Amino acid sequence: MKTKDLISEANFLPVEERALIVDSLLLSFNSTYTDIESEWSKVAKKRLSELRSGIIKSIPGEVVFDKIQRKFSK
Repeated sequence: MKTKDLISEANFLPVEERALIVDSLLLSFNSTYTDIESEWSKVAKKRLSELRSGIIKSIPGEVVFDKIQRKFSK
């Protein structure tokens, strides 16, 4: 498969799968994949799974930033 064809096919994948491919490719440039990066990846996957399953609900960014602003403007 040619590079152009591979990129074209990858563009049809869901965003999470494309992000995984990008992450893997970037890591191949710098092979010092630390334990911290591995742990962050696990946390991100767990949170995404919890959001999709409805275990947790997302909070709009505006609400979060408003809360922070109120807390620190006192």
